[in-house]
Amino acid sequence: MIERPLLKPVIWVGSSHEDLCEFPDPVQDHIGYALYVAQRGGKHRDTKPLSGFGGAGVVEVVKDFRGDTFRAVYTVRFAGVVFVLHAFPKKSKTGRETPRHDLDLIEQRLREAERIANKRNQ
Repeated sequence: MIERPLLKPVIWVGSSHEDLCEFPDPVQDHIGYALYVAQRGGKHRDTKPLSGFGGAGVVEVVKDFRGDTFRAVYTVRFAGVVFVLHAFPKKSKTGRETPRHDLDLIEQRLREAERIANKRNQ
């Protein structure tokens, strides 16, 4: 019998799930697969640590599609769970930096994820 690793549950914080559902289907599939890899404890090739959040605990998936760029940010900082913090299209045509308002939202949702994780562990 082949034993499959248990999948970590995915918890969507804020409007992240609804926002992801607005992306084109191929982008949803790509990000969905990257989240599946994270659920299995791996790291998809299109993921990288999001700078400014202290290491590899907060990760972004970036997917280009038909001239647009889409991003999803998740964390595996809290044992046994993948928290999806934000999903958004990159609107700026210059530079690669994540806009400040998106970083602020990610930070706020990371705090919310920590609260949820603490409740789950009580």
